Amino acid sequence: MSDTVAKAVEKMVAFYEEESTMVVHDVNHFMKVWGFARTIGTLEGLDPETQETLELAAVAHDIACPLCRRKYGAADGRHQELEGEGLTREFYQGFGLPEEQLDRICYIVAHHHSFTGVDGLDYQVMLEADFLVNADESDVSREGILSFREKVFRTATGLRLLDQMYGL
Repeated sequence: MSDTVAKAVEKMVAFYEEESTMVVHDVNHFMKVWGFARTIGTLEGLDPETQETLELAAVAHDIACPLCRRKYGAADGRHQELEGEGLTREFYQGFGLPEEQLDRICYIVAHHHSFTGVDGLDYQVMLEADFLVNADESDVSREGILSFREKVFRTATGLRLLDQMYGL
């Protein structure tokens, strides 16, 4: 893991401590998603820059949840995507990231609940990693998991993990 990712993880924990009424849940969620994103990206052979971009997006992917809970009463995907880009850009200020990389991180965070128009393996892996965690946390039915598998999952690693975890 790059120092940048480690610093982002530490900063995100502090962010949730300050902003969230669900600190433990929010931290556990992003850590699990980040772990799956790291694993899938590595096993799918992402180049180091794309891997770092993916991991930084995974760390911040739900950054809008505390704001959405306060502002809208829930942290649904549509509102997370609406609020996520600006919060992510602000969060990563001072990290010295190249503008193109920061733009990509913000794009993935702002689209991590959009399952069409996937334009890169980093985005694809983010969707898969988030679902692996959400399926358990949200108690998604077997039928729901199978449907998402068919419609969204594309990587061999993501499919293998999903199948192994959910007995498919």
